[in-house]
Amino acid sequence: QVQLVESGGGSVQAGGSLRLSCAASGYTYNWYYMAWFRQAPGKEREGVAAITTDGRTRYIDSVKGRFTISQDNAKNTLYLQMNSLKPEDTAMYYCAADSVWWIFLPRYKYWGQGTQVTVSS
Repeated sequence: QVQLVESGGGSVQAGGSLRLSCAASGYTYNWYYMAWFRQAPGKEREGVAAITTDGRTRYIDSVKGRFTISQDNAKNTLYLQMNSLKPEDTAMYYCAADSVWWIFLPRYKYWGQGTQVTVSS
């Protein structure tokens, strides 16, 4: 059974940093495409960063230059390094996985439970 478990969220001041982790189990990790999504209260879930099985990455414009998605295949773990955080980055962050690279479409088959990121001004 595929499981994704996020961690690393928290509360920081604007300009601060956080690193989110997503521990994957139940499947061969490097066969799946991965992505980070976020959802703020009253807003739709949006894709933030995505990574292919061979390490190619995509970012939405609002996080380019501030966020970095990476993965450690040996540890079956996906990361999201978030720097220069802004109040508008406040949201629940989710990792997602699938054998299809949906990029930023929220159609991934597997999802974690989410980790909250709160950025204060």
